[in-house]
Amino acid sequence: MSDQPPLSQATLAISAGRANSGNSLAPALWASSTWESDGLDDAHHRATSVRHGDFYSRYANPTVQQFEHAIAELEGAEAALAFGSGMGAIAATVLALCSTGSHIVAQRQLYAGTLAFLQGPCQRFGIDVTFVDVATPGAFNDAVIPGKTMLVIAESPSNPRLELADLDELGSIRGPLTLVDSTFSTPLGQQPLAYGVDLSLHSATKGIAGHNDATLGVIAGERELLDEIWAYAVLHGSTPSPFDALNALRGVRTLAVRTRQQNESARSLAVMLADHPACIAVHYPGLSEHPQHALASRQLLQYGTVLSFEVPDRTAAASFLDAVAVARCATSLGGPETLVCHPATSTHASLTPDEQAATGISNGLVRVSVGLEETTDLLNDFAQALAATSG
Repeated sequence: MSDQPPLSQATLAISAGRANSGNSLAPALWASSTWESDGLDDAHHRATSVRHGDFYSRYANPTVQQFEHAIAELEGAEAALAFGSGMGAIAATVLALCSTGSHIVAQRQLYAGTLAFLQGPCQRFGIDVTFVDVATPGAFNDAVIPGKTMLVIAESPSNPRLELADLDELGSIRGPLTLVDSTFSTPLGQQPLAYGVDLSLHSATKGIAGHNDATLGVIAGERELLDEIWAYAVLHGSTPSPFDALNALRGVRTLAVRTRQQNESARSLAVMLADHPACIAVHYPGLSEHPQHALASRQLLQYGTVLSFEVPDRTAAASFLDAVAVARCATSLGGPETLVCHPATSTHASLTPDEQAATGISNGLVRVSVGLEETTDLLNDFAQALAATSG
């Protein structure tokens, strides 16, 4: 037994997911959609194996598997399973685990695409969904219907107001499976599985890949459960591209240094915004005045690279987005560029005004994904842009 201490997450991000690359330091790209078999028996073995890497890329692909292995190591999971997008991961997982007559408990504060899926296709398929307030203690467990609830879904921190789900509470729920969308945190910022949560999900398009050049989703958890989901995902067809998996695995290598810088800048921006007279409110769990700061300090390894703030109205928000010069107006997060967006008219535009109000999305809310620019440049840019909102 080795006396070597466990590797840090930053070191794991460098060492994980190298099994299929031989001695190459760069990940090997397996672009093939299909592999030749050695006759009937070998073809049958490959076709009937679970996630065989040398059969057909809708089933599995060696480059994608390298990415999956890396995420599994970072999450402390037995296995991981990649999809063509974050929504592909959500949709395939829900439909693999639920059917007509099933019941889901989900928080009300969710990414609009997830909300649309739960309120649209799920209800059309006869899957009932109960929405709860993520900040209400015991709300998830109280909504569980024994024998009927199949899945409990949380998104923590939430998009775009950074509300947190209590992972201890989620991990203690018995009966249904539990899933946390941990996209905003990345595996280096939060470890849902360590709290007893069954599945940790990411839109790897965002912070994990980190360069705005890959579209991927991924879940991590117990191998047997993921194999069950994989059996449906093969039919669902949300197949990840090996090219995107290659880019995402490259992103994993720099995840620690990127998020360290982005976290530092995010906190500096949040502090500045909290003291700025043009801001009505700032939503960032790293601020002591955040209503869930104590919970954030207990369960987050990093406070995060995303924040949001509120100005008086849509006109002020539009003026701010028009005035930024270093930050860019775009609807994504996790990349090297600082991005700002107006959730009411972009990420959550599909919601009705009442639905936006119920999830706390005001016309003056601005979401910020903090990039890798020099912190001082960002502070100066936001200060001049905020001046334009009152000018």
